Amino acid sequence: MLNSFLSFIHQLQTMMRHRGEMVEKAVRESGFPIAELARRMKKSRRHIYNLFENPHLSLDEILQIGKIIHIDFSDLFTEVSKTKGLVEEPVTPYGDPAAYWKDKYIALLEKYNALLEGRLGEREKE
Repeated sequence: MLNSFLSFIHQLQTMMRHRGEMVEKAVRESGFPIAELARRMKKSRRHIYNLFENPHLSLDEILQIGKIIHIDFSDLFTEVSKTKGLVEEPVTPYGDPAAYWKDKYIALLEKYNALLEGRLGEREKE
């Protein structure tokens, strides 16, 4: 009886916590830049700060922020663990696919230039 009451009190306290402040604390402790978070969410920095001020921050936004900064909020919010498996997106090596392909292209160009320099060096020796 006492254990179930304590469990209920813990759930009540969890529900009454300021979600925005808890997410802000996690973001700041992670060291992830607010500007980069805003860019990846396609929102303004002001919008991110408004999210931090919202005591009833939606679970969708909490999940989105968690994916971006690679933090699992299921320990802080029991509601998140219930919805965790519903929306899974593939993780790219970079947040932006264009940056991935740009870096891949540059690496390929560098290999090609090294190959050309090697062949030109062989022709000069002949």
